[in-house]
Amino acid sequence: MTGSVLAVDSLVVFLVSLLIGALGIYLGAKVVVDVEDYTYAIVTALIGAIVWGVVGLFLGWIPLLGPALVLLSYLAIVNWRYPGGWIQAAAITLLAWISVLVVLYVLAVLGVTGFDAVGVPGV
Repeated sequence: MTGSVLAVDSLVVFLVSLLIGALGIYLGAKVVVDVEDYTYAIVTALIGAIVWGVVGLFLGWIPLLGPALVLLSYLAIVNWRYPGGWIQAAAITLLAWISVLVVLYVLAVLGVTGFDAVGVPGV
């Protein structure tokens, strides 16, 4: 494959993964804080993925503390973007993670995609 084909493939995978991650955040926010805005969830997933990556790059290597700081930074983004407090942010994140796992499992079983998404940690 040529470089441009690989770049387009990577972009498509990133965008689809981001949309799946945003779906998880959307569902979590809808259940926990009754916010129904998919575009808002997409932006949250994108910001969360960027913050997760940057904090992980600089602090993720620290044993035990690094991964905790990375997760805390992601929760801070969800807490900042949605009403409620830290408990609601944690609940949104947990429901997002579970819903993304379910969606990715179904898509993987159908042979549509691999088992990963952008914007939701750990998947």
